Amino acid sequence: MSSLTPEYRGSALAIGIDIGGTKVAAGVVDDQGTVLAELRRPTHGSDPRAVEATIVELVSELGADYPIGSVGIGAAGWMDLSGGTVLFSPHLAWRNEPLRQNLERLLNRPVMLTNDADGAAWGEWKFGKARGESRLVCITLGTGIGGAMVMDGRLERGRFGVAGEFGHQVIMPGGHRCECGNRGCWEQYASGNALGREARELARANSPVAQEILRAVDGDIDAITGAVVTERARQGDAASIELIEDIGSWLGLGLANLAAALDPGMFVVGGGLCEAGELLLAPTQRAFKRNLTGRGFRPAAAIELAELGAAAGMIGAADLSRSLRISEAGGAQR
Repeated sequence: MSSLTPEYRGSALAIGIDIGGTKVAAGVVDDQGTVLAELRRPTHGSDPRAVEATIVELVSELGADYPIGSVGIGAAGWMDLSGGTVLFSPHLAWRNEPLRQNLERLLNRPVMLTNDADGAAWGEWKFGKARGESRLVCITLGTGIGGAMVMDGRLERGRFGVAGEFGHQVIMPGGHRCECGNRGCWEQYASGNALGREARELARANSPVAQEILRAVDGDIDAITGAVVTERARQGDAASIELIEDIGSWLGLGLANLAAALDPGMFVVGGGLCEAGELLLAPTQRAFKRNLTGRGFRPAAAIELAELGAAAGMIGAADLSRSLRISEAGGAQR
């Protein structure tokens, strides 16, 4: 790292980059977790070099107005424990990709890689809902279910760096087929995909309770998604509220399983489905209490909705990169 430009080492500003299947979001983040500026670009997922070029473009544009010390990158996938190599990413063409080395050469700045759920968990622990919590489990509800843990002030990533794949605990043996190859994974019952699938099944059966959902998509059943159902639920549609409650019941069951194994002080739940607010949280909490091992005779973790919203991963990745920079300067340990 000695070749990195010295003037960047003292900056408290970092860039956090959140890479998804369709977009790359980048933001300048200060040491209080405030996003000072933000840019977005489309993702070129099939071409690793094109993704690198997009990252360089975003960092260059943001760095023109701010003195940037480091860059943190969060993406869905498995990273090695050093934060240097993307072992596998489901939405991007990264397979054992030495991304940190490539980007440090292109950017002349320290770069840190992290799983997007790890970045979100770190952001919520450092700056969001879970500040001060010693044992945090973070769940992100989107297309599937992501997960991460912050234990005693450090990310718990497991022996090989791939801990937190909570969405693939088998919760219904022989159940719905999952993209991972198994059947009955938790994310097949408590995710945005699950919510959309259940609503489409109601619509295809021409159920009278699905008519409001169908009107929202002009009768196009394939256009029914979890986001559509969530919005209908927020507008008071009874069928959509019932579907959200079903998702909450499955979510609470899975959280009770995690509590039995991990005993956290808090669960923070984020992701797109959290737009449903109390419509999701209330049935989740009921199911959690009903299924918790030793219920009534043990302390129970709080279940809270995430505070930082869609920016959590960006904020967390930026802060983790700042910690890396301090560590490599000899001031702290990751």
